[in-house]
Amino acid sequence: MASPYSPSVRRRRLSAELRRLRSESGMTLFEAAKQAGMGKSNLSKIEQADSKTVPAATLDKLLDLYEVDAETRAVLHELSKLAGKKGWWSQYKDLMPQMLADFEAEACALRAYQAQVIPGLLQTPQYADAVFRANQVRDDDEIAQRVAARVTRQGILNRVEPPTYLAVIDEAALRRTVGSVDIMREQLRYLTHMATRHNVSIYVLPFSAGAHPATEGSFVVMDFADPRDASIAYLETPVTSMYLEEDHQIRMFNDMFGGAQACSMTPAQSLTSIEDILKTMEE
Repeated sequence: MASPYSPSVRRRRLSAELRRLRSESGMTLFEAAKQAGMGKSNLSKIEQADSKTVPAATLDKLLDLYEVDAETRAVLHELSKLAGKKGWWSQYKDLMPQMLADFEAEACALRAYQAQVIPGLLQTPQYADAVFRANQVRDDDEIAQRVAARVTRQGILNRVEPPTYLAVIDEAALRRTVGSVDIMREQLRYLTHMATRHNVSIYVLPFSAGAHPATEGSFVVMDFADPRDASIAYLETPVTSMYLEEDHQIRMFNDMFGGAQACSMTPAQSLTSIEDILKTMEE
């Protein structure tokens, strides 16, 4: 089982497989629960991925009932075992949106528009530290933990098979000095490095673009390789975060990202623009 995948994703996949097996057996939820000797509500929770764990004995009863072969049985038991394990982000659960890390770990492509700061997956530790200090309410220990969590999240871009990452960054985020001039120089140099990665494309949205389709705020759209997993749009505010996955919502965010991307410089032009800003800061 691929280690980068999150417990919640494994749980969803296990539940989907169990729903499929029951459907192929021709049983209703009530019939399957009765024959397996369990409550209908318990089986429903398992099939909806609402149960964090599925006991091995319970899984065996269901697999016996559905007459699952030995190879598939072994795969599903492994999936169930891994679904109960915590991801690296569990230690930072009070400091970051856990579901975001779950989804990022599984996504095959991420498309981000950021208006105010450099996107989190492209931030240097020093830049991230300055961003977290900006609201002036966090102590040093909390800031250090938040930075560590953000840096660890960035590991998805360094996997053997990393997701595709497209980032539209407003020119304002590149020109706004965060922390200090030295921190910004390091951050911009890091962007020029990341821009050369085969899985990363950076688009600078220049001031000259004026009003554009994504003017109303920053967001991330995550796509998944499994066609059964719908794309998710993620929005974050100082007090909450939102995950949107309705078809009409995803179409809107796809249009917003596409429009902002169309108003942006090409990746090659963007790299040149970042290098020009960096030269100006170094003069």
